Amino acid sequence: MKLDYSNLEKKINIKFKDKRKLIKSLTHKSYDKLDNNEKIEFLGDRVLGLVIAKKLLEIYPYEREGILDKKFASLVNRKTCLRIAKNINLEKYILTFNPKNKKIKIEDKVIADCCEALIGAIYLDKGFTVVENLILTLWKNDIKDSIITQIDAKTKLQEFSLKKFKKLPTYKIISNTGPRHKPIFKVGVKLPNSKFYYAVGASKKDAEQNAAILCLNNNKL
Repeated sequence: MKLDYSNLEKKINIKFKDKRKLIKSLTHKSYDKLDNNEKIEFLGDRVLGLVIAKKLLEIYPYEREGILDKKFASLVNRKTCLRIAKNINLEKYILTFNPKNKKIKIEDKVIADCCEALIGAIYLDKGFTVVENLILTLWKNDIKDSIITQIDAKTKLQEFSLKKFKKLPTYKIISNTGPRHKPIFKVGVKLPNSKFYYAVGASKKDAEQNAAILCLNNNKL
């Protein structure tokens, strides 16, 4: 079966130097038992995990490992990979066994696995920076959703402080540095019986959230 992959390359804005890597990443073992995407999917899974883990640490520098692990799992699971794959119409380019060339429905697992295999192929063909940029672009909305659904540390800290001390936590802006288009806020927060805990963020709100997370974690709340 001969497929035109140029539309897929346009969709992801990547032109492969070696088309064989692209084709292999979309070749299921039912189509070719020897030269298929199983190993390259194994690689892509690890590359995706590294990029997402790195991004989560950047967004949540003070979050607990358990919370990060839950966010990570939701971003790299089969359901998310399947949705990303369908967003770029990946199923149109997958090679599976089809002796009569009929229009067949490809299993969701196969499509999700091909998404990871494609990531592996891009890493091999273009390197880490290119594949990282692509993943962060394709996963942009999912990463945003993980931020929106973040446990509101400020509210949690406020509720604890009012319940125990009958007072609100104290927040203090320490600094606002960096260029106007990319500011860095440093904020401190303390409970009535604690020291200040300091954190940074791209906005005052983010910095306060990060400081609240740090305070909660250090006080085992």
